[in-house]
Amino acid sequence: RFASAGDDGIVFLWNAQTGEKLTELHGHTQKITAIAPFSSSDASEEKNHLILTASADRTVIVWDCSTGRQVQKVSCFHSTVKCLTVLPRLDVWLSGGSNLCVWNRKLDLLCKTSHLTDAGISALVELPKNCVATAVGKELIIFRLIVSDDESEGWNVQEVKRLVDHQDNILSLVSVNDSTFVTGSHVGELIVWDALDWTKQAFECNFWDSAIHPDVQPEIKLSQSTNETSVQHLTSDEECVFAAVGKGIYVYNLQMKRVIACQRNAHDSSVLHIEKLPNRQLISCSEDGSVRIWELREKQQLPAEPVPTGFFNMWGFGRANRQTNQAAKKVQENTPMYFLELVGDLIGHSSAVQMFLYFGELGLATCSADHLIVLWKDGERESRLRSLTLFQKLAQNGDLLQLKF
Repeated sequence: RFASAGDDGIVFLWNAQTGEKLTELHGHTQKITAIAPFSSSDASEEKNHLILTASADRTVIVWDCSTGRQVQKVSCFHSTVKCLTVLPRLDVWLSGGSNLCVWNRKLDLLCKTSHLTDAGISALVELPKNCVATAVGKELIIFRLIVSDDESEGWNVQEVKRLVDHQDNILSLVSVNDSTFVTGSHVGELIVWDALDWTKQAFECNFWDSAIHPDVQPEIKLSQSTNETSVQHLTSDEECVFAAVGKGIYVYNLQMKRVIACQRNAHDSSVLHIEKLPNRQLISCSEDGSVRIWELREKQQLPAEPVPTGFFNMWGFGRANRQTNQAAKKVQENTPMYFLELVGDLIGHSSAVQMFLYFGELGLATCSADHLIVLWKDGERESRLRSLTLFQKLAQNGDLLQLKF
């Protein structure tokens, strides 16, 4: 099953295999701004599948997905909650708006920070040692949850560090593993952080100025829209960070600390969401209404028209000097080169595709500003399943007398 939420304030639950609408959840009066799964951990009860939804009506509601009923509603917020994160290990959940609030499963407010900014927290991610990283404008604020001194289940939340390394608003925030997380900004800065001591491990803001292809004449750009460089979304695996930057997709290797592959014009408009699949594939969706599947492949030889690997070179005149060329060629000899190849193009939406969910063999669900949710299936697999079903029915009816292999 999966849930979808819209600007109409309604939440729908769907069957991911058939596309059947299971139920409608009515309770919000304005658009939904955040949604998160919230499974019960009470061993004495049957496991309940719950979801949290936040809305511009300044409320958060807990829903029971099995019954479709509203379990509880919180209406004490002074601003819109923009993000929700559940911390199962600590048995609490967090809401981010003009401040950071910590709640238990009964929806009791355990503690909260003071007012941060009117813009509020746009994203938050869990870190080790009971910490969370929150994006507040161009600042990254680290908070730690501390157990209260008394024997109650109370918590205190304490600000431990402010990181002001970004020059513009932080739009994307992703945890790679227990030791690393990554942030991306509106002007194309990508920062890799140590999740334990919150120091910078790597910083990248000049991807188009790469020395991987030094003999290529850099393009001259007298002006550059921030939409072309905005890091809209990040995802990762243990080896790489995959960044949706403007119209392009960039693969940043964490060990090499550089971009190893890119599609600078992966779509005709901004890429809004990307996801890494298990088989070296990526899915991306865009404002242009398209959904595309890419495969990360190793180059066998240098292509005739190599792809540059950066995205923020505003003034690119002249060629790199000879010494840089020689150094880059040595790196090139010892370093495997990769490229992103388009292997699938899903045409079905007429407006911006804002997000998608991948269900493996069950397919892909995409949602768009055209008010449609489309469920996509693997054509070859579905064809085999239909053939198998047909043979079974023929065999049951006695119409299939003999089948040899």
